[in-house]
Amino acid sequence: MSKVLVIGCGGVASVAIQKCCQVSDVFTELCIASRTKSKCDALAEKLAPITKTKITTAQVNADNVEELIALIKSYGPDLVMNIALPYQDLTIMDACLACGVNYMDTANYEPENTDDPEWRAIYEKRCKEEGFSAYFDYSWQWAYKKKFEEAGLTALLGCGFDPGVTQAYCAYAAKHEFDTIDTIDILDCNGGDHGYAFATNFNPEINLREVSAPGSYMENGRWVEVPAMSIKREYNFDQVGEKDMYLLHHEEIESLGKNFPDVKRIRFFMTFGQSYLDHMRCLEDVGMLSTTPINYNGQEIVPIQFLKALLPDPASLGPRTKGKTNIGCIFTGTKDGKPKTYYIYNVCDHQECYKEVGSQAISYTTGVPAMCGALMMLTGQWTKPGVYTVEEFNPDPFLDALDKYGLPRSENRAPALVD
Repeated sequence: MSKVLVIGCGGVASVAIQKCCQVSDVFTELCIASRTKSKCDALAEKLAPITKTKITTAQVNADNVEELIALIKSYGPDLVMNIALPYQDLTIMDACLACGVNYMDTANYEPENTDDPEWRAIYEKRCKEEGFSAYFDYSWQWAYKKKFEEAGLTALLGCGFDPGVTQAYCAYAAKHEFDTIDTIDILDCNGGDHGYAFATNFNPEINLREVSAPGSYMENGRWVEVPAMSIKREYNFDQVGEKDMYLLHHEEIESLGKNFPDVKRIRFFMTFGQSYLDHMRCLEDVGMLSTTPINYNGQEIVPIQFLKALLPDPASLGPRTKGKTNIGCIFTGTKDGKPKTYYIYNVCDHQECYKEVGSQAISYTTGVPAMCGALMMLTGQWTKPGVYTVEEFNPDPFLDALDKYGLPRSENRAPALVD
């Protein structure tokens, strides 16, 4: 018996909410809240005839702490699932602390305004000290650790697929497959085709910031940064085939480096088609990926936000997208004194996802882990005061839940390695 407040009603949130409603004995009551209440109402109306979960809706501006506090106090949830934008992580964490409620999200904090002088000073200091320059990192949320400990509350960060499931795969490998892990390569392959010349599979603003940032990886406990898209590899993915993939900076590298300090190298690769890269480079060259406001005909606009308005809504890609995703981790290390390799991954079909919940696989592979993480928290399997990432909890019940609710694992004990 639990009450859960879900903040957000986009593509990922829609999947998570539908999956919560499949587990009505745990998610007995659900409130869906976002800036646009009509979207929440439409989803609630769709689900009401097919679930025992009691669903209500609310309007909230997740940038406003006082509005969030008022909503949380009026609803009285056991858990707040933040499936809004990473810009809003800190305001929602503040509201949860004020109300004494557990918190979870699917992506770590980053600022909407990267020109803010106060944020910029802290960011530039971090770049110099840590050695990577991506706008997103865990430091802002890790700073809440003591506050959540003292309040006796749990905050679970980044419980999507990557970050999220990929970290659970690492915890599982360390627990069951290896005595020592030497290298971790996280591979994210989207073999889907939506038919557009250019579109992003999740929030365009977040996606394009991530992809256009310098790449980085961790080696011997230190960050190594390289120009964006400068390291390319090819890999033959199960059920997808041969794809080009590029090294990116990604948030789970930071937490894995902290929690598995003996691993010698941690990298993240994502596949991209040539058309996507050509469009992105052109848009970057003409300034359309900029977050700095410009004045146009007397009106201030942010170029990347204007671009987001022009691009297809990722939530609309479901009926168009065909093909599969393949996301997982390749490990090298030792077991019982002998060298070992191991690959654990999931393959997800875009069309099967659309049949089940009306989304493409990118939203599905983030929304299902969000529900499973919430399930772990509500059933008491992942609760301890403080702020944590997924690999700091027991991976076994989480991976079992993923197997059951739509993202079953596959294993390869002799995988091809990435050079």
